[in-house]
Order: sequence, then C-alpha cells, then structure tokens
Amino acid sequence: MAKLYAAIIIISLLSLCTWGAMCATFTIRNNCGYTVWPGMLSGAGTAPLSTTGFALASGQSSSMDVPSGWSGRFWGRTLCSADATTGVFSCATGDCGSGTVACSGTGAAPPATLAEFTLDGSGGMDFYDVSLVDGYNLPMLVVPQGGTAGNCTATGCLVDLNGVCPSDLKVVLSAANGGGAAVACKSACEAFGSPQYCCSGAYGNPTTCKPSAYSEFFKNACPRAYSYAYDDATSTFTCAGANYLITFCPSTASQKSSGVNSQAAGLPLVNDTMVFLGGDSEDDTSSSAVSLAAAPRRALSFALALLTVSLLLLKQQLF
Repeated sequence: MAKLYAAIIIISLLSLCTWGAMCATFTIRNNCGYTVWPGMLSGAGTAPLSTTGFALASGQSSSMDVPSGWSGRFWGRTLCSADATTGVFSCATGDCGSGTVACSGTGAAPPATLAEFTLDGSGGMDFYDVSLVDGYNLPMLVVPQGGTAGNCTATGCLVDLNGVCPSDLKVVLSAANGGGAAVACKSACEAFGSPQYCCSGAYGNPTTCKPSAYSEFFKNACPRAYSYAYDDATSTFTCAGANYLITFCPSTASQKSSGVNSQAAGLPLVNDTMVFLGGDSEDDTSSSAVSLAAAPRRALSFALALLTVSLLLLKQQLF
C-alpha cells in the first residue's frame, strides 16, 4: 500500500510538470572529456525524481523536470563499469552502492562534489549550494537561469583539485584499476574522522568548529563552495522562479550570473591561482587565449598558494 501511495504522489507531481506548472527544469551538461554518470538523491520526505542515475557521454546534455518543494542533491560518478562476471555496476568515485546505473535512493560515497537544492523553501525561494564538505571528485558549476528574485548567483568549483590535493587527502587508483592517477580528494573528516574536522561532539557548533588548514585548501581554490559544515555565509545562494544548469568540467567562460550574494561580495567564483579545466564550446578559443596569456602569473601564484597550504598543514601537524 505504501508503494502505491508513493507511486500516486510521483505520478501527480509529474503531471503538474507535464502541464508546465510548479516545476523547474534542471539541465545537466557534461563538458568533461570522458563519460560521467550523474546521480540524484531526494531528501527525506521528498518524492524521487523520474531518474536517479544515468550515463552522460562527453559533450552531451540531459534535462529533467523537478517539482516545486523538492530537495536533494546531484553529483557526478566517474570511472564506472559493470563487473564482467556479476554484472554489478560500480564507480571509482561518487559510487552510490546500488549495483546499478540508477542510484535508487542511495547517496554518493565520499569524496564527491555535490550540488544541493531546496526548491520553493522559506519565502518561496530556492536555496542551493555546491559542497566540498564530503570531498571533491570533479569540477562542477551551477547556474540559475531566468530567476525572478533572490541573488541567483552562479556557484561551484571550476578547478581540478585532484592533482594538487594534499597527500593526506588524495585518492589514487589501485594498481588493479590502472594505478597512479589521482581521481578524488577527501575531506579532512573523511580522511581522519576526528570531531574537530567533522564538526561533531564538542565541535558540533559554529563557535567551536572553525576552518582548518585542509578546509582552507578547498576554500582558497573554490571561494563560493562549501568547504566545511559551517561555511554558510559565503556558500548558500537563493533564487526564485529559475531553471538550473549543472555543468561538469565547466570552463571559465561559463561564469554567468545575475547577482551577488551580499555575504559573498568580493569572493570570485574561481581563484586563478588554480588550474582550470576547459571544454565549454561557447567560448573555448577566447578562454584558451586568456589562460595562455596569464600562464606565467598563474604559475607563480599557484606555487605560492601551494607553499602557503603546505606551511599551514605543517604547522597544524606540529602544534
């Protein structure tokens, strides 16, 4: 009986979307040079979407209608395959453990870059963010389109952190899977499990849980993304009446936004001391030209940024 009620709810919501009412259109675009398997998880008490996972080849896009009041998250899974003997589907990063392409109500195993949404929340606003609290596995950009209220700011993490991830946090493929390549970057909570990094126990409030050298690594690279549990002021954005474009491996040319979070004023979407992953067909040539022209300055800035992070980590370990 419970399954029947759930099915009725889903059909009713989809009917509303079909008639163009009470829905937002989410478009997921893959600008990476490889296939990404998007995963979707609905929040507690929220009906599942029409799909919970699928394959998205390089250069492809896919759209879906999401009903008003929905909350949940999107992420990208990488290096996925089905076992030749058992047929069980799994991914090297972002795996949801369902054993199939569809995640069917299970979330991403960290580390994974997450796009989180609550639609039509307080005051009729959508609340959204890109979170690195559970770590990072690929660049992601969220862009509201056609919003009528709120700051409607683009947010995300546009840079490749896997290669420059601190060694304590770096996830490397096993020898059996090719070995050597860094494919993800853990959070300090995932890597060490201590309350001070997980904001738990005595550190379970914003007064006692402060940014660490590790979370600052993520924040420096991606100033608008969540870097630890209490990073709300510069990392949560609002919009109303918008559709949303989620892009994996965006280029810097994709930074379209119609407003600014007043708390995040002065924070760029990207930090040009880091290395960008290109691929947006809208302005690929000009982006490459800008990147090449700025290369010497970025190289020096990048080296200084890495040195700063290294010194912070050393200080934290010593004291």
